[in-house]
Amino acid sequence: MMSWGLDGWIWMAVWIAALLVMVWLIVRGPGRSSEVDALEILRARFARGEINADEFERARQVLRDGR
Repeated sequence: MMSWGLDGWIWMAVWIAALLVMVWLIVRGPGRSSEVDALEILRARFARGEINADEFERARQVLRDGR
């Protein structure tokens, strides 16, 4: 039977950690700012007719100035 020794276990842990970090980075995807998301939500609400043009402009101004 083959004995790994302490060095073998450490290297195996390093490779597993590297693999987990790579998977996490792939799954996480590129970051998006919350301002862009908020503006997209605002545009969608306007397109669905949930808010009128005045409300849209006021909210857009708040998003632009508040950040």
